[in-house]
Amino acid sequence: MQKDQQEDHTRLLAELARQEQTLQLAAFSNSDALALGLRLVERARELGKAVTVDICRNGHQLFQHAMAGTTPDHANWVRRKNNVVQRYGHSSFYVGTLYRSKGQTFEADSGADPADYAAHGGAFPLIIRGTGAIGTVTVSGLPQKEDHELVTSVLRAWVETQP
Repeated sequence: MQKDQQEDHTRLLAELARQEQTLQLAAFSNSDALALGLRLVERARELGKAVTVDICRNGHQLFQHAMAGTTPDHANWVRRKNNVVQRYGHSSFYVGTLYRSKGQTFEADSGADPADYAAHGGAFPLIIRGTGAIGTVTVSGLPQKEDHELVTSVLRAWVETQP
């Protein structure tokens, strides 16, 4: 791996870890899941994008919406990305980037079944300050970096409005 590519991975991993530290909530209710999910759908509409949005807390799906233009395959991507967050405790984009930073691929080197795990951007842990990860917020339908950025930008705005 080239030195600048390694430096890019190192910077990206640091930024992704920072996001997990700063995008934490005081609490998260079923009503919050609905409001956050609707904000994600609205932001995707504003961008002219079609995505599937999923929010789970402790294995309980609280919100899911598949916009016009998505396919049932997006729900499978959501499931596989969520499994990565639940197994590794980091965003799916972080996990995939971590493997790439080592010159590896998640699919070939993790030992996880690709039928059940996808380390592609779009799934982010729902983290309660002082408690830890309690679920996931996930977007599927765009290139992985865009899926991740959609989730984190809306979650950042959400966190800024919370006590």
